[in-house]
Amino acid sequence: MVEWTDFERATIQTLLCLKHGGLQIIGISHVVNGFQDGVCIYHNAAAIQGNTMVAVHGKTVLHGLDRAVKNMDDIKATYAELSVLHSEKLHVDPDNFRLLADCLTIVVAARMGAEFTADVQGAFQKFLAVVVSSLGKQYH
Repeated sequence: MVEWTDFERATIQTLLCLKHGGLQIIGISHVVNGFQDGVCIYHNAAAIQGNTMVAVHGKTVLHGLDRAVKNMDDIKATYAELSVLHSEKLHVDPDNFRLLADCLTIVVAARMGAEFTADVQGAFQKFLAVVVSSLGKQYH
């Protein structure tokens, strides 16, 4: 079980609220849906931004992060079914979860600017590391 400080909990909740205020799925779209069966299916930002399937899946991913925030004390159990789905049915390369976390970090850092301090980054990356580990649990 992961131990969260009050600062980390508050930071994570605040950062995830950014998505409601404008964090766009473009930061994660190309990692989430840009490749299909190892082949790049979107060749530019316009193709990604204009694709409704990408938008729908991006929102699904962000809502999944909401679930993690609401269940921070047991993210692994919260994501157990998702881990099985991604590993056994969808056959998603587990490295994509890490890449997604990196993209999210970059998007949030760019949006926050100077407010994205080392402490904020540390809390966010700790949260994302738990999410990535939980999604990849079935692969181990």
